[in-house]
Amino acid sequence: MTHEGSCHCGRIAFEVEGDIAEVIDCNCSLCRRRGGLLWFAPREALVLKTPKGDLSTYTFNKHHIRHHFCAVCGIAPYGEAAHPKTGARVVAVNVRCLPGVELAGLKVTPFDGASL
Repeated sequence: MTHEGSCHCGRIAFEVEGDIAEVIDCNCSLCRRRGGLLWFAPREALVLKTPKGDLSTYTFNKHHIRHHFCAVCGIAPYGEAAHPKTGARVVAVNVRCLPGVELAGLKVTPFDGASL
């Protein structure tokens, strides 16, 4: 299934392919404040529909994850990194930025990112 997503103002728009049934609710210092629900997919599953130059990027701690956000509206629709065990490129999509996904039907799994 293809899902369309964007930041609030639409400056960052993308499509991502995959079936979303389970999401992660991370409690790290960034996710706790941002309030996103994360779904992980291979990097190839995400197609950016707007210029890459419109992305603003934040890294912290070990700087392994590139957290992308919109400098205009402040919304963070996804991040990307290498999987720590396999090295495969992955994206962590904030499903709250996918208006076609019914959040109430998703299994939410807590993740203790604060202890990493």
